[in-house]
Amino acid sequence: MSTSLGETERRRLFWRARRGLLENDLILERFLRQEGDTLDRRAAAALEHLLDLGDDELLDLLLGRAEPRAPLDTEDVRTLLARLRRVTARQAN
Repeated sequence: MSTSLGETERRRLFWRARRGLLENDLILERFLRQEGDTLDRRAAAALEHLLDLGDDELLDLLLGRAEPRAPLDTEDVRTLLARLRRVTARQAN
């Protein structure tokens, strides 16, 4: 069984990542454009968990102003956050 995402799954994630807060929208869109093809099912599940958060809480995590708390504090979420933060850092430069 393949762990990579199909085109339909990637498109659904891209659509779900559209947020009400522009900063989140820009970070998530850039991340998915740059790294969306490399997401596996575990990373996609971690992203789904992050997308369940409110905009302010998500932005704090994306910018490193906060760290995930239980039950969100998992290895998969932390790994994905590190990838998202790298995109954020590149965007700021």
